Amino acid sequence: MRIVARHKNDIVIFDLEGEIKRSDITDLTLHQLVKEQLDGGKRKILLNFDAVEFIDSFGVGEILASYISTHNLGGKLKLVKISKKLFLIFQVTMLTKVLDIYEEEETALKSFF
Repeated sequence: MRIVARHKNDIVIFDLEGEIKRSDITDLTLHQLVKEQLDGGKRKILLNFDAVEFIDSFGVGEILASYISTHNLGGKLKLVKISKKLFLIFQVTMLTKVLDIYEEEETALKSFF
């Protein structure tokens, strides 16, 4: 998995690419990258799934941990551009009831304000 961070105003956008799974553990996990932003004072995080092909239980756990860390600090973590296949995983795990998921990035960005 590849993760690229970019900023729009005070929102941190993580562009995710590839497969989010245990075998792809690198030096920093998604949750660790989110925590770095939180430690730096950022409280608005958007995860862009446009180029994500697959996610396993490890990846779901990373997203949930990122959400909890952000929520506990009074921040907001939102998701955008999730494929129908991945959305089904979020439905089965009931995360669609917890996470804010958007189809378009512009709509997701506006939702922070």
